[in-house]
Amino acid sequence: MFPVSFVSLQETLRKELRKRIEAGQLTGMELARRTGFTQAHISNFLNRKRGLKLRALDRILKAIGLTLYDLLNPRDLVRFAAVPPGSDAEYTDIALVSPDVASKSEVIVNEDVEELFKVKRALLARIRPDLATPARRSWTRCVLIKLDNKQAASLRPRIGPNAVLLLDRHYNSLRPYHKNERNLYAVRKPGGLVVRHVEPGEKILVLRPYNPEAPIEVVSIPEGLSASELIIGRVAYIASEI
Repeated sequence: MFPVSFVSLQETLRKELRKRIEAGQLTGMELARRTGFTQAHISNFLNRKRGLKLRALDRILKAIGLTLYDLLNPRDLVRFAAVPPGSDAEYTDIALVSPDVASKSEVIVNEDVEELFKVKRALLARIRPDLATPARRSWTRCVLIKLDNKQAASLRPRIGPNAVLLLDRHYNSLRPYHKNERNLYAVRKPGGLVVRHVEPGEKILVLRPYNPEAPIEVVSIPEGLSASELIIGRVAYIASEI
């Protein structure tokens, strides 16, 4: 859910109620009857002498035939709406997002998007959907990221400086995707996201770069978390341009 002020929602509701009352479409007495509140309760709310609890807000909305979304700013609805996949038969839209968004945002919304890339549906269809933990199935599955020069250097020559990486964020298992082949993962660690080969240890993850000259890192798994929760997703495709 995107950020929204409960106080601002109540103020929007007050304006809507006053508008209907002034237009003769509603009275305080009728609203009290529909909601089961006293007329004094309704009057105090309209005059900003009291606020509403969430259940009370819901009762009033139902009484006047509105939903919570009717109180939201249309611009915010557009900004924070989930990115649609597109309707092209051959291509679908995949969002390029910052590494920070890729690691933290479960559902990618319009405000998160830096750029939309057309990706062939046939390419995505070849990516197996298995090994998603239940908690990940509600996440936007595929996102694109670009790495900074330092990150790209640790993955040379497999990944060049301008590479675009397609992450399958449903795949957060440490099992090999292909037999006898190491997966390349985006991993959450203190300070941000890194792309590495991953080896599990006792309460740690060993992060190995593709470039043998780059340093190996060790990340502790915080108490109460599992290794899969630190894995953002598997690198499913690498391209200089998609």
